[in-house]
This record gives sequence, C-alpha cells and structure tokens, in this order.
Amino acid sequence: MLLSPFLAFVTFLLFFSPSSSVTATLKTCSDIVPLKNRNDKISITDFGGVGDGRTLNTKAFREAVFRIQHLRRPGGTLLYVPPGVFLTESFNLTSHMTLFLAAGAVIKATQEVKNWPLIVPLPSYGRGRELPGGRYMSFIHGDGLTDVVITGENGTIDGQGGVWWNMWRKRTLKYTRPGLVEFVNSQDIVISNVIFKNSPFWNIHPVYCRNIVVRYVTILAPRDSPNTDGVDPDSSSNVCIEDSFMSTGDDLVAVKSGWDEYGIAYGRPSSSITIRRLTGSSPFAGIAVGSETSGGVENVLAEHINLFNMGVGIHIKTNAGRGGLIKNITLAHVYVENARQGIKIAGDVGGHPDDKFNPKALPVVKGITIKNVWGVTVSEAGLINGIRNSPFTDVCLSNINFHGMKGLSPPSWKCSDVSGFAHQVSPWPCSQLSNQEPGSCAI
Repeated sequence: MLLSPFLAFVTFLLFFSPSSSVTATLKTCSDIVPLKNRNDKISITDFGGVGDGRTLNTKAFREAVFRIQHLRRPGGTLLYVPPGVFLTESFNLTSHMTLFLAAGAVIKATQEVKNWPLIVPLPSYGRGRELPGGRYMSFIHGDGLTDVVITGENGTIDGQGGVWWNMWRKRTLKYTRPGLVEFVNSQDIVISNVIFKNSPFWNIHPVYCRNIVVRYVTILAPRDSPNTDGVDPDSSSNVCIEDSFMSTGDDLVAVKSGWDEYGIAYGRPSSSITIRRLTGSSPFAGIAVGSETSGGVENVLAEHINLFNMGVGIHIKTNAGRGGLIKNITLAHVYVENARQGIKIAGDVGGHPDDKFNPKALPVVKGITIKNVWGVTVSEAGLINGIRNSPFTDVCLSNINFHGMKGLSPPSWKCSDVSGFAHQVSPWPCSQLSNQEPGSCAI
C-alpha cells in the first residue's frame, strides 16, 4: 500500500528525528560544520522584546545583535527567543552567534513593507532576480559572516509572504521580493530544527558561501505561492541538506550559480552539494539544478528522496546564453508519487536578465547519473532535450521504473541531442541512450 504524503511525513519524523537512536548509523555530511556550545546566553526579552504578536520588536533584535557583535564574548553568544510571537522588521545577524527559537517561539515578519531595506543586486545576477535594480533584503540576513547557527526546538520563522505574493500577482512590485533567510559571502553556517513558513520569495539562500549545513528543517508555503523555493545553494561549496521536509510553491532544492553574462563574468560555481533524506511536495521540481547555472555546477549528490504530488521529480535545466559547465550530478534512490513528469533534463528553460546575453554562450552538460528511481502515477516518464550545438553527454540512467495512471497509456520518454546509456529502465527511454552495462558510462 502506498503512503499518503501525510503518513510519509509522519514516518519521516519518527524515523529521522534527532532523538532517534537510528541517527547514529545514518550517513551524514553535517559534520562539515562542528556545532559549538555558546556559554554566553542572552534573551530577546533582555532588550525589551515582547512576544504578543502586536508589538514591533525590530529595535530589540537589532540591539541584541549589536551587543553580540561588539562585546565579542569568547565562543560567541546565544540569542534566546522564548515562546511567543515576536513581530519584527528584517534584521541582520553577526558572526559567532546562535539564534535559538524555543518551542512555541515565532519570529514573524511585519507586513508593513514600506520600510523594508533595499540592497544592491548580487553581482552574479546583475540585477534583481524579478525586476531590474536592487532587491529587498531578506527577512533574516547575513553578509560576510562566520560561525552562525539558527536552531532551536522547532520554533517558527514566519515571513507572512501573502502581501508580497499579492504584489507579485498584481504586478505592483518595484523591486525583487525578499527571501526568508539569506547568507552572502559567509562560511560555517548551521540551520537546523526550525520551521520556515510563508517566505515572500526563496526560503533559504546561501550565496557565495562555503560550509553550510541545513538539517532537520521544515519548510512550508502554499502550492500557489510564487517562487517559494525551499533551499537554493547558489555559487556555494560544501553544502549539506539533510533530513528535512518541504512543501512549497516552487522547487524544493534548486542549485544555482548566477545568471547569463553576469554569472559567467563572476565565475563562481556551486560544487560539492549533498542532499539526503528529503521528503516533500511541490507543483514544480523536487531536486533541481538551475536554471541559473552560468558559473557552473559540479559534484552534486542527491539520494534517498521521497516526492509526492509533484510537477517534476528531477529537473536539470539550463538555456542557450547561460554558459557554464554542469557535470557530475548524481541522483539515486528517489521515489516519486503522482507527478506530471518523472525526470526532465532540458536546455531550453529560463529567461534572461536583459538583452545583453550572448546566445552563443552554450552550457555544457555531461556526467548526469540517475539510478534507482521508482515512480507511480507519473504522467510522463521523462524528457531529455539537449542543445543542438551542445548536446548533453554521458547521461546515464539505470534501474528506473515509472508507472502511469491505471487504465491509461504507460508514461513515455522524449529525447533529443543527448548521448549516454540506459540500463534496466522501464518504460524504455529513447534510441539516443544505448542499452549497455552501467560501468560503460564515463563520468
């Protein structure tokens, strides 16, 4: 019997809870950032914080962070947020701090957007992702930081994104919407045991970062909320995303590295990304690479992924004008239930920031391994569309089974401008992928 998404999530929580003894035997990448015990502890209430859901606590959060930044206690400082609803405008974090949300604690974004700070566009994007010019700062933001932890007892960070989604729908936005949490040019970051909900835009966005761990998080947004990606590692390296549940309005995890000529010029790839034991649902993709990949993406491993009610299970996406090298991408042990498409690898996805992009800047996609995938109620098994003058190579599919709706034709594949192999794939993919033993695929 197939598990419903809810039962699958309950099973996930029981099996992957940090308190479960089984976690001791699970393979993990989270040790890339050792957790530190902060001896110095302060509370947001020490700075006048009031958790009544009405009082604006911006001054309290900013003063607390200022205290941590300037007193510089040995080992850093933990900022405790007790149970209650703490309404606030956006605020910055600082190095060597832990933001700790107790059980029942909510940090809630104000819906008064007129005072929201504007910051410059990311250099690898050249402009805001949605509109030319600058962009609104993320709700919780960090730039140039080291040794930061956001954790707790499954407290909540609530972006109250509805007002931003409505502006997007009405086309009244002046600048690109803010994310929920963004770290820029930062390192040694841990985000764990927190619920993120209703982000105005992307939820967790590490960009130009290294050594990032996102583990035991829950990310929630309505299915119709625009661009509420779960976690988007962007021009970042050594990123670990594990043991989490996400139900959003866009890709659950999307690996990025800059946009067209700006990403090519900035030239910083995303590399060494591990995604493991992720469960989720989305009208878009479960695991995505792209479409902004102009700095390159390499050495990505996603395994033990469970996806329900999806647009696309696995989506690798780029476009002419992007440039960039996408290589050594491995996805394994993926379960997909009720999806429009099981696998999509496409070279015609995504728009351009402006008319200055070079259409001859063709991406190179090679060394894509997808294995041990099982899908049920999948309308279309797969689509692999390379680029005519830059075909996708070494695309390797093995042990993949997709099943369609009962009583309807079996799901099919469509392929063009691709080479590689297929082994034990049902339904059979396409003639461009030769039937050879798995070891024959060079990656």
